Amino acid sequence: MKVNLTQATWRRSSYSGQSGNCVEVAGDGPGAVGVRDSKNPGEPALTFTRNAWRTFADRVKSGDFDQR
Repeated sequence: MKVNLTQATWRRSSYSGQSGNCVEVAGDGPGAVGVRDSKNPGEPALTFTRNAWRTFADRVKSGDFDQR
């Protein structure tokens, strides 16, 4: 999916701290969510449909990806 994110508003989790090792998310793209490496914001971002991102976030919150 190719989406223009040049005007996107990027945000990172408040849990990131000051380490700089985090991802940023832009949810204001036209029908898409962008994800990028905060250390390399000029590099291409990954893009997901809103539904795919919502499903991923819900699974993270429910612990589906926690190591056991």
